[in-house]
Amino acid sequence: MSRVPVFSAEQVRAAVSPERALEAVRDAFVAYARGEWTMPPKVYVPAYPAGDFRAMPALGAGHALLKWVTSFPGNPAQGLPTVMGLVLLSDASNGSLRAALDAGAVTALRTGAAAVLAAETLGRADAETAAIAGAGVNGLAAARTFVARGRDVALYDLDSEHAQRAAEELGARVATRDEALAADLLVTMTPGHEVLLAEGSLRPGQHVSLMGADGPGKAEIAVDELLRTRIFADDWEQASHNGELVHAVEAGKLERSGVTELGAVLAGEAQGRQSAEEITTFDSTGLAIQDLAIALAAIEAEDELDLPTLEL
Repeated sequence: MSRVPVFSAEQVRAAVSPERALEAVRDAFVAYARGEWTMPPKVYVPAYPAGDFRAMPALGAGHALLKWVTSFPGNPAQGLPTVMGLVLLSDASNGSLRAALDAGAVTALRTGAAAVLAAETLGRADAETAAIAGAGVNGLAAARTFVARGRDVALYDLDSEHAQRAAEELGARVATRDEALAADLLVTMTPGHEVLLAEGSLRPGQHVSLMGADGPGKAEIAVDELLRTRIFADDWEQASHNGELVHAVEAGKLERSGVTELGAVLAGEAQGRQSAEEITTFDSTGLAIQDLAIALAAIEAEDELDLPTLEL
């Protein structure tokens, strides 16, 4: 009989700081780009119009992972989280279960880390202003990551009172919609049900991490506005089928050659930003390799936490 540690949401956050999360996610992108980590396709189990379930596997660093997670955007109105589920981490040498972790906390940490990592990698070297549009769980995770990196960050949300409370807690500022969308480094963390960035809305030199369009039918930027930018993605296959890119692909306006994967840039295999005037966009659909990175970082701190266990 073995004892498997279980990380609650609070314990995941205690084990992995925003800065450690960014470091772990960066390493995962590089390992995936080099073929050292593998990731079978994400499986969507639709329960529309309410939401969907997602099964996300990955293999790397001697471990295998499966995340079973939900996305139900209407849940907050019922007092429930949008994202719920479980991450299972196993030893890839013998199949034994190594740990179980709260999926919502893992997702928030890696989403915030990926958003800021892309912004720092693809944004202008002299970028000054940073903003988050959408102050939900994942938006606040991105804000915490920016703050941990020493950046002044502004928050915008349709619920201005919520944005104010969150800003006070994080040591951030509240921005209007126009102020947020004009930031040098912009992260959009909206539900993706309506276009936030219309054609002509971005200015030269901006970077946008587009984090909300992570499933069918979602979009945060107009197709023609996306096509004005230098486009990057976390994974072409996933983004071209279920991400921001899918609308341009289906319209016959975007092909694989028009998109650079962030991991290739981080691994030194592709060029990032090419000029100060270039507009860059990053389409994030969320990768299981990122979840694996956070889970591995969490078990590094296992001995420092008083974790409950499952007996198997």
